[in-house]
Amino acid sequence: QLQLVESGGGLVQPGGSLRLSCAASGFTLEDLAVAWFRQAPGKEREGVSCISSSDGYTYYRDSVKGRFTISIDNAKNTVSLQMDSLKPEDTAVYFCAAGLINYSCSIYQPYEYAYRGQGTQVTVSS
Repeated sequence: QLQLVESGGGLVQPGGSLRLSCAASGFTLEDLAVAWFRQAPGKEREGVSCISSSDGYTYYRDSVKGRFTISIDNAKNTVSLQMDSLKPEDTAVYFCAAGLINYSCSIYQPYEYAYRGQGTQVTVSS
């Protein structure tokens, strides 16, 4: 079965950290791009970060630069998103997507990726 499964979400206080994982099964992430998106209630979906496994290119949206770090572990066939200094405005459902792309991963929407996960809830609240 070809699928992406996210994990690592939860409830954390402002200033805290979470590490999200996106695990692929049935296919390899090697040579693919992997992106994290998020959607909060009443807000538009937005791209958070992405990584190109072929050349290591990474992208972060401005609001998470310096706080989030994306990485890929080819041995585990997993992409992680380390989220530090979390803020209430980071609260959202986070999901990952993966696929072959021809341009910068920063410009692609979820539907343009071949594989998409179901998401994991991140809640930042005191």
